[in-house]
Amino acid sequence: MRCLFTMFVEDVGLLRKKGFTELLDRCLDDPRRFTFEIDDLWKHMDQGGYSPGIGERLLRFNGKLFKNAAALPLTVDEIRLLRDASDADWCDLEPAIFGTLFEQALEANERRRLGAHYTPRAYVERVVNATIIEPLMQDWIGYQSAAERALRSGMKTAAIREMEDFLKELSSVRVLDPACGTGNFLYVALRRMKQLEGEVLKQLHDIGGDEAIAKVDNLSVKPEQFFGMELNGRAVEIAELVLWIGYIQWHLRTRTTVPPEPVIGSADHVQEKDALLTWADYPNRHLKRDRMGRPMSDQQGHEIYTFPNVSRPDWPMADFIIGNPPFIGGKDIRGRLPTGYAAALWEANPHINPSADFVMYWWDRAAELLTQKGTRLRRFGFVTTNSITQVFQRRVLGRHLTATPPISILLAIPDHPWTKATKDAAAVRIAITVAAAGELQGTLRQVVGEGDLDTDEPKIVFHERSGMINADLTIGADVTKAASLSANAGLCSPGVKLHGDGFILTRAKARELGLGLRPGLERHIREYRNGRDLTARSRDVMVIDLFGLDAAFVRQAYPEIHQHLYETVREQRALTFRKSPTRDAREYLERWWLLGKPRTELRPALDHINRYIATVETTKHRVFQFLDGKILPDNMLVAIASDDAFHLGILSSRCHTIWVSAAGGSLEDRPRYTKSRCFDPFPFPDASMALRSKIAALAEELDATRKLVLTENPDLTLTGLYNMLDMARSGGPLTTKERELHRRARVLILKDLHEQINHAVMQAYGWDTALAEDEILEQLVQLNLQRATEERRGLIRWLRPEYQIEKMGPLAHRADRIQSLATARSSKPKPRFSDERKVQAAQVLALLNRNRSPLTAIEIAQEFRESSQIGPEIQDVLVSLNRLGDVETFDNGRSYIRASG
Repeated sequence: MRCLFTMFVEDVGLLRKKGFTELLDRCLDDPRRFTFEIDDLWKHMDQGGYSPGIGERLLRFNGKLFKNAAALPLTVDEIRLLRDASDADWCDLEPAIFGTLFEQALEANERRRLGAHYTPRAYVERVVNATIIEPLMQDWIGYQSAAERALRSGMKTAAIREMEDFLKELSSVRVLDPACGTGNFLYVALRRMKQLEGEVLKQLHDIGGDEAIAKVDNLSVKPEQFFGMELNGRAVEIAELVLWIGYIQWHLRTRTTVPPEPVIGSADHVQEKDALLTWADYPNRHLKRDRMGRPMSDQQGHEIYTFPNVSRPDWPMADFIIGNPPFIGGKDIRGRLPTGYAAALWEANPHINPSADFVMYWWDRAAELLTQKGTRLRRFGFVTTNSITQVFQRRVLGRHLTATPPISILLAIPDHPWTKATKDAAAVRIAITVAAAGELQGTLRQVVGEGDLDTDEPKIVFHERSGMINADLTIGADVTKAASLSANAGLCSPGVKLHGDGFILTRAKARELGLGLRPGLERHIREYRNGRDLTARSRDVMVIDLFGLDAAFVRQAYPEIHQHLYETVREQRALTFRKSPTRDAREYLERWWLLGKPRTELRPALDHINRYIATVETTKHRVFQFLDGKILPDNMLVAIASDDAFHLGILSSRCHTIWVSAAGGSLEDRPRYTKSRCFDPFPFPDASMALRSKIAALAEELDATRKLVLTENPDLTLTGLYNMLDMARSGGPLTTKERELHRRARVLILKDLHEQINHAVMQAYGWDTALAEDEILEQLVQLNLQRATEERRGLIRWLRPEYQIEKMGPLAHRADRIQSLATARSSKPKPRFSDERKVQAAQVLALLNRNRSPLTAIEIAQEFRESSQIGPEIQDVLVSLNRLGDVETFDNGRSYIRASG
């Protein structure tokens, strides 16, 4: 790093040209000189003064980089490599490349554990521009407007002072990345702020010349304004170097003088620190010990740590927070982080569900700081995985969006590409969110085109919409506010979760364990299906289900099964408990002969019906189908305890698919069906008997047709069937082979049945069949709110009244089961019009931003308390903004609108 920095400052002119290169030439002739020559050079770079090796007086670089710097002895070949590198032009070095080099230097396991990812420049700039540069540009427009008005009044000194004041503000802005890695986000923020500084200096020079520039020589954006927190010490050192190289590059591009000495600061603005946890005696970690005082380890040999008196650390005060925290899913937190860390994290953050992704702890903390009393934080922006739209992540967002005071999302890109799928890894999709305090409208960007993702500057095409952004990163109908309905209660659940592979049997193994020989065993060895069984081809396996039996009974009645489960499941659960001795693991071990999650709430709902509806929780195509009542569903299936084909038709309709897409979120690029958000709040139509019969008949035919096609064509799968259906809907040309497949799969019949179901369901709701998707969603949200109100008054439209009234009726009106409607907000008093010119410009621009149509000065004045006195002043503001190109005029100059640029 020191050699690289030395070559860089040589090429930008802060060392004599070729001075370091000539020094290396001398060392090639006599390699023994290397350590002496380099040590002497770095000593003078640290302290300043005359360097005999370079032959000139050096600037005092100072900083930690050259403190007590010592060179390593190199061979002739190594010195030659360094000498060859010095021939390159390091002047325009891209500092962000260190992020790539650092990530590649990590071991694969370490990179996976850290969730480390280098973020492409274009993606970083989207976050930095929306989080930092947009509000700073708004500030700059205010100062520009004030300066322009002063110049028109003949007050040149006042105009210069406005620009000096903005430079003071810019040079005091603090930016924090609490998971900074090698400083890529901080560098891009510094670079963009230095570019803004250069624009200000240019305008200042136009007004006041060299004299005005000389007066602000000490007002500059510097690395000490950029704060980072990072666990990896190597990354911390690289981040500091990245910032200083970036600073020197942009200082020399925007100033005519060399940087002031010391050139490199020594402040610890990038810290090797955990951003989420601190504890007694931090950063020392405490080994968990057994009764003999020996360190304890899990089954993989990882040491187990304890974190006494754990709490959340303070973050450095900042105006803006940005970053790309580690990509670790909620289910992976325990396995990917040091043993014991996950429990400490959950203890310090009891308000966050343990299933939430790791990144949400950063998002939650930044959101808290945004509304904290006395905060200086203005905005924060993070890159996360696109699972931020799933239930546990949405709860974190929703808590802050509906808090008092609330925050708002100013920019949301819910599904942005990161990397292409490869043979070794799935395609990674990310989300970008930027938030600020208050009730504010935002911009939703949806990706409609993706270029080559393997380039440094991938071309992404967006479709933009504006409005209030919901917790699920949508605009319009807020599905996240939909209430669970008692009418749907008790019917939907994920399938069983085994916690032991030994429960699954082939048919041959089932017969070996007594199926068909021991009476009553057919109730406890059952058909079993998981997601792949439904979407691909069935494995035709069975499962041991001893629900309701104790171990002693099993041992006496079914000794073969008892022995089999003891050798397989019990051993597996004992291993899990030794690895991670949690309360859940202990309970699973104590009940080793029973399924881990037997779904006690689902079982009575499935009693007395011969079939039920099922869908795969996470899948490309949202398909519902009937399963035989004897089949036990796996955890990755969602079961709906209804044998009514009318319900199958509604769930298979476009209305429900639209609802699921908005409510359920997705895993990478696969939509997810979540019981609590997709089924429980969904309002079924109150259809006439004729329409119920019609929808039921169509659904029965759809289900029967699919099953028949898959039975007749062993080479087809349900996923393949719906892939072909998508092709038929797109209307594209088919090859001869594809046409034959479509014929065998009866794709046109399936397409027609789906269309008829969609049409009939729209009629059942009483809606126009030409409604657009967003209109259907809005109607469903409104119907949900209507049904919730009806249920509070006692009118519940049960889906299965013969079962639900007995089982769920007494609970239907519990306050914790029904979400109350939001109370209407009282109208707010008009704001005061500021006395400060730069603030006045910001107030006028904000009003023009909120209105699509042009406004006159009088109309703008009416939005403030002092409406009768401020008309002329607002007209003056509008004239200045028009001259600066920030607003456009209409009606021959009578009305104004914010310029599109």
